Parts: sequence; structure tokens; C-alpha cells
Amino acid sequence: MAVRKLKPTTPGQRHKVASTFETITASTPEKSLVKGQSKSGGRNNTGKMTMRYIGGGHKRKYRQIDFKRNKDGIPATVKSVEYDPNRNARIALLYYADGEKRYIIAPKGIEVGQTVLSGKEATPDVGNTLLLSDVPMGTVLHCIEMRPGQGALIARSAGSYAQLVAREGRYATLKMPSGEVRMVLVTCKATVGVVSNSDYSLEVSGKAGRSRWLGRRPRTRPVVMNPVDHPMGGGEGKSSGGHPRSRKGIPAKGFKTRYKKKDSSKYIIEKRKK
Repeated sequence: MAVRKLKPTTPGQRHKVASTFETITASTPEKSLVKGQSKSGGRNNTGKMTMRYIGGGHKRKYRQIDFKRNKDGIPATVKSVEYDPNRNARIALLYYADGEKRYIIAPKGIEVGQTVLSGKEATPDVGNTLLLSDVPMGTVLHCIEMRPGQGALIARSAGSYAQLVAREGRYATLKMPSGEVRMVLVTCKATVGVVSNSDYSLEVSGKAGRSRWLGRRPRTRPVVMNPVDHPMGGGEGKSSGGHPRSRKGIPAKGFKTRYKKKDSSKYIIEKRKK
């Protein structure tokens, strides 16, 4: 996966850095795995705006992704690698031996015609899904479950991965994309490899209009608001807003928001780096 810098033929093109889309092999999605989705514009069921800075954006169709990989022992062939407007990673279309079709998050290096497998018979190759009890030490993983059968929750975005660093008894120890080291049950599933489109972080939109295509409206800074609108509003001229905080007065930038007595805290061995 690579990116390209465009010639400055217009002000919007001058700073734009875009993906080359060289790994994509199909331009239209599989019709049976696509459904429509509506947008709220940040409004609730009574029409009241409950989320700010949301609205507009291009129409998208949702591709149904198989995050559970529960067709164990049935080989699948990679038919195509496709673009998904709902996520920054690429997706791969699988044709299973029994005739079923499913989309998965495409790992880096997956190719059309490749065979992938999930379950006990699977080998630790890119694209295969195994239980954490069957994965060799040091293996790089993505699409990892937090609870058995729940479906993948960890390391799903472009270029992300976790690493299996230890295994003892019922638990496997993973180094997360954030740097946090935590334990997960060995009966959880994970897919081998790194998520595709790792150069996504190098992309530059080039203009404000591209944010509008993504459904993001202009964001107003709290310090330029009035005191009635935000705790950081008010003051004469360019005076600062004091301590950074939300509209409801909750401190930001350094204030810990995680609940101290959260049950899953006991599975965290080492906290993420700040």
C-alpha cells in the first residue's frame, strides 16, 4: 500500500496526499452483503440536535463484515480486495467451499486466490483465524475478541495490530496497539497479520471540503463562545478560557475518566503510554 502526492493544479490539490488504491481489485461490492443506512445529522427521534458538528456527507452503503469468523474448518478463497467507505482498512470478499460469501477485514499482504481458514485446523498464516491457545508466541494479530464468541473488538483499524507476548493457564497476555499490556482468555479468537492500508496515517485531506464529504461540520472552539454557551467562553479579546473542560465542566487533557473499580482493570498488567 502506498500514497501519492498530487500536483498543485488547484489550492485543494496542493497539500493533498492520497492513497494509490493499488491493492483494490473490485469496484462494486457484493450485492448480497450490502445494505442501506440512514444518517441522523446528529438529531434524536424528536429532531433535537444531541450531537454537534454532524451533518451532510456522501451517501454510504454498509458492507456487512464477519467479525466472528465462526465457519470453522471450511476453507475460503479470497475473491477480491475492496474499498469500504465505512472504515479506513480494506475489506476482502471470501467465497467459502459451501457456497457462502462473507466480507472480512483484509490483512496486509492478502492476495486474490489465497485460501484462508479458521478453527483448530488453521495454521498461523496471514488471514487465518485461530484461538489464542493455538497461536505461537510473538505472533502479530488483529481482529481479536475480548470475550469468546463476541466478535472482534481489538485492532481493527488500518495498520493496527497486537502481539502475543505470554500465555499462562486460562489467559494470554497481549501487547495492545496503544502500548497497554493486558490479559485475554485463551478461548478468544484472533486473526494472524497486520490490518491493511497501514499508510492511511500519511494521507492529507488537502481542503476543508473533504471533511464535509465525510459528514463533519465545522467545529467551533470553546474559547470563542460566550459564557452562556461553554465554561471556557467569555472574556475580552484573546483571553484564554482557563482550564480545558467540556460543556458539562468535566476537565480535559490529563483528567482520568476511567472508573477506578471497573471489573476489567484487574486484567491490565501495564497501562498504556501517555
